[in-house]
Amino acid sequence: MLLLVVAFTSCNQGPTLQTYFVDNELKPGFISGDAPASLLNVENIDLTKEQKEAYESIDKLNFLAFTIDESNKEEYKVELDKVKTILKDPRYQELMRGGNSTDGKFTVKFIGEVERIDELILFGNANDRGFVVARVLGDDMNAGKLMSLQSVLKDMNFDDTNLNGLTDFFK
Repeated sequence: MLLLVVAFTSCNQGPTLQTYFVDNELKPGFISGDAPASLLNVENIDLTKEQKEAYESIDKLNFLAFTIDESNKEEYKVELDKVKTILKDPRYQELMRGGNSTDGKFTVKFIGEVERIDELILFGNANDRGFVVARVLGDDMNAGKLMSLQSVLKDMNFDDTNLNGLTDFFK
């Protein structure tokens, strides 16, 4: 009996972003989406070697956003606290943070090692819009190389992708 209890508790390491996404993706107030990296359509963009390596290391992107309005402010606070609690887990290592309390804050975290990231997490919130959590999944992603893609993403057109809901969140 003790062996079963130990086995069960060692497998249950608390909530993860993946379970949070699954539990909330269809709930009212949330916007969610999944996209393969190929959906970014960078074939017509001149990439540096570093940017190309970063792009090729990405498999897919999952995002979940909670949009706030007058009717769900309390729910927003509850859901925001849930995400913040999940991201406090030591397996999510912080890469960078920024923003301010007026315009909003963001955090970039990851699972793995800086040179070999398994999952990159982008989390941002603004008290007048809501929050968004994006999971970038891939194989042996490199933090520095991924950051080099930032300039490419600024110029991309997301209108014909299922990432449009995510870009609408930031307008």
